[in-house]
Amino acid sequence: MHRYFLGLSRAMAIAGGFVLSLLVAIVVISIVGRELNGFLHDDFMQTYMSGFANWMLDAHLPGLWGPIELGPINGDYELVEAGMAFTIFAFLPLAQITGSHASVDIFVSWLPESADRVLTMLIEILFAVVLVVVAWQLWLGTLSKMDRGQTTFLLQFPLWWPYALSVVGAVAAAVVAVYMALVRIYEVVTKRHVVPAGEGAEH
Repeated sequence: MHRYFLGLSRAMAIAGGFVLSLLVAIVVISIVGRELNGFLHDDFMQTYMSGFANWMLDAHLPGLWGPIELGPINGDYELVEAGMAFTIFAFLPLAQITGSHASVDIFVSWLPESADRVLTMLIEILFAVVLVVVAWQLWLGTLSKMDRGQTTFLLQFPLWWPYALSVVGAVAAAVVAVYMALVRIYEVVTKRHVVPAGEGAEH
């Protein structure tokens, strides 16, 4: 059972890493294009190398939403905004199941093991409740965006697309969080150590 949820968490993290890498590439390409566009419009280039500068500026490449001109990627902010929501939720399951969340243990390091186990259980239950509520609200938001037919301003893609992607990540995070909450409850009841609490980033 634990192996299944760990595999799911790792798969979501890999998907999140892929999307994050894609977003980084979009940002870099957009910045380089914006700077090159400004450079080719500069007085020096337009005075001494106008032929080359204008040729570069007039060059068009085929793109998904029309021809691509030398400059910033059209709708780059919309793409990054849509992708980052999914990325954040995609990393949550792995952080949850490995106990990799940042933790402040200055007040609990002196607690006995039994009390620490109960506190860990309560935290896992709280995480599970919050993530289930977030996933549910995202689902309702997705349905609302679909009904209204809202689109982004520049690229005009439906707003429910990024919501739906976020729902996938949020549901995976909620499922893993509920599993971990049940594991911690079992540990408290049986006084057995089933899953390591993890080595979160301590502060």
